Amino acid sequence: MARAREVPGFDCDEPFAHAAARVVSVRAAEIFDYSDGVLDLEDVEPVHDMRIATRRLRAALEVFEPCFPRKRHRKALKRVKALADALGERRDRDVAIAFLEEVAEGVASNDRAALTKTIERLREEQRAANEALAPAVAPKRLKKLRRRLDKLVKAAEA
Repeated sequence: MARAREVPGFDCDEPFAHAAARVVSVRAAEIFDYSDGVLDLEDVEPVHDMRIATRRLRAALEVFEPCFPRKRHRKALKRVKALADALGERRDRDVAIAFLEEVAEGVASNDRAALTKTIERLREEQRAANEALAPAVAPKRLKKLRRRLDKLVKAAEA
């Protein structure tokens, strides 16, 4: 799992809005850095890392809400939540598949057949969740989210 990055120059004595700008900037960058490979069904770590990054950003946006223009903040938070939801739908299937594959290794062969069918169904759901996720992580959509978050950061710095 990707660790949260340090927020460079963070100072408890600086104005709250400046801290907001620093934290949101770093947390937003994490999302975009983890977007590579997020649709790869063979390597489930990128989707996990990006989902965790969205949760960190969401928390920062909620904590620092008073520092941002209300309308811009609401729209940005809505977009981050939607992205997190799409990532979560995919991640839920990833976790279930990994768990059942591990369980399947230790059960009798007649029970393994039922688990295999369940895993196959989950893989279909995983593919569907991945297809639903694809528009949310499309470069154009991520670029738009980045611009929206950059505007929030600039507003807090002002």
